[in-house]
Amino acid sequence: MSAVGAIVLVAVLVVATVVGLVVRARAGQVRMTTPGAASGWSLAHVEPEPDDRVLLLQLSSPICTPCRQTATTLTDLASTQPGLRHTEIDIADDPDAAATLHVMRTPTTIAFARGGRELLRVSGVPRRAELLEALDSELAEHR
Repeated sequence: MSAVGAIVLVAVLVVATVVGLVVRARAGQVRMTTPGAASGWSLAHVEPEPDDRVLLLQLSSPICTPCRQTATTLTDLASTQPGLRHTEIDIADDPDAAATLHVMRTPTTIAFARGGRELLRVSGVPRRAELLEALDSELAEHR
């Protein structure tokens, strides 16, 4: 192998490592969003119950292992936190929902306020405490 080939190989490995570390660091982080046109309530074909304040809409795929962990986390969260509701859309069955919401990876969780406004997004398995902290203002009136 020539010196130039070795340098190129090392450069590619460094770039791949940096990209991998960035993707790993961002996984599960809550990102606040700007309101969009699509409402998760209507996309999920869900009518809010009188006590519902926030819909945690999970977009999943059948072969996604982290999706099962996300579903468990969100189901538990919704059962223990008043005002939260969790529902899941399988993007294999409803690819238009993923396209409408501009979702490029699963699992992705999007929180919607009762009125349909998008509150936040989480790509990957959400961190429970961080998610609750981000939703605190929406759920405060429900306590």
